[in-house]
Order: sequence, then structure tokens, then C-alpha cells
Amino acid sequence: MRLFLSSYRFGADPAPLLSLVGRPGRVAVIAAAADAWPRTARTSAVVSDVMPLTRLGFTAEEVDLRDYVGDDGQPCAAALRQRLDGFGLVWVRGGNTFVLRAQMARSGADRVIPELLASDSLVYAGYSAGACVMTPTLHGLDSSDDPAEVVATCGVEPRWDGLGMVGFAIVPHYPPAELPGAGNAVPLEDAAAVRRTVDALRLAGIEYRTLTDDQAIVVNGDRTELV
Repeated sequence: MRLFLSSYRFGADPAPLLSLVGRPGRVAVIAAAADAWPRTARTSAVVSDVMPLTRLGFTAEEVDLRDYVGDDGQPCAAALRQRLDGFGLVWVRGGNTFVLRAQMARSGADRVIPELLASDSLVYAGYSAGACVMTPTLHGLDSSDDPAEVVATCGVEPRWDGLGMVGFAIVPHYPPAELPGAGNAVPLEDAAAVRRTVDALRLAGIEYRTLTDDQAIVVNGDRTELV
């Protein structure tokens, strides 16, 4: 299993991601975390991810999980698996983690992606929501992401379980100023919301790891490291 889980895109350096993937090829861009956004904002979000991937040499194509929800509301998992065949990398952007989790369940991605990872058929790269959804729980993330957007966007109730591909929660956008020796750096996200998430995880006794926007967690087989 190969995972690249970051706070923001490539972190400080795309080299660790490239080392997981090898030669850049086709990448499936999943923007389901932005499905609650207005259409123009969502479209711009996809473009903003496609461009840096293209500059690294990847051929990026969006895979919209909404296309794999049947008319009866049932997942079209087989069709999604076929669509992802041939991609060396799946890139899952940030947004609302609860909306992303719901769309993964509705499309069957929460079954298809773990199976492809288990067979080492592709690399999973996700940032912010795309990283958080791979953990055991979304507990505490309601400090920054609104679970109520799930009903309005997806027509289902929010889920609080992640895919469990790593054994700890992830808190992205951790303020660099709170790290030893980081000086007076200004956080890019709401530091108070991040602290509330950390407090909720501590109170619940849930193991977690924080990530600044320069950091990423890389899983390669049985090795997990912070880069």
C-alpha cells in the first residue's frame, strides 16, 4: 500500500510523492470534497489541482464520484473500478471531509480504492480532506467542516468513520507557530478550529498526528514516515 497524505497538496516538496509513483503517468483527480461548493468554485478548484500535476508531468483527468451513483441511489462500484483501471495515481483534493466521505460511500469508492491499494494497483495521494478521510474517524473535524452540508449535497446523513487505511487521525493545517522553533509564522487556516479538533481527539483518547502545510505522511508498504 502506498499513500501520500498531506495538509496541502505536495507539502514542501513533491519528491516524496514522485518517489512513490515512479514515472508520472495518468492521475485521477477526485474533487468530491468540493461538491457542496457553487459550480464555478468547484470547477476552479479542479483546475487549480490539475495545473500543478500537469507541470510535474502527469496526465490529469477528473473522475467525478457523482457519476457512479445509480438512479436508485446504489453505488456503481464495478463501473468505478473499471474507470480507475490504468491510473497510476488517484489525487483527492481538500474541501469538506464529511461530503467526501459520503460521496465515497455513495459511489462505492470507499470499497474500490482500498481494494486497489491492497493490490498495489495505484498510489493514493490526498490532502486536507483527502488525507483525513483515510483515517479511522472523522471525530473532531466538525470544528472546521460542516457535517450539515452532507444532507444538502448528498441527500444522506453524514458518516463519522473514515476508511481506516492508517491507524491514527490526521489534523491538517496545524499552525507552524505552535511547533518548536517555528518563529512567528502565520497559519493559513483557522488556528482556533484546529485546536478544537486536537482537543476533541485528546478528550476522546484518539491517537492523532498533526500536519503543517509543509508536511506529509508517506506510507510505503509497512513503513510510515513524516516528510
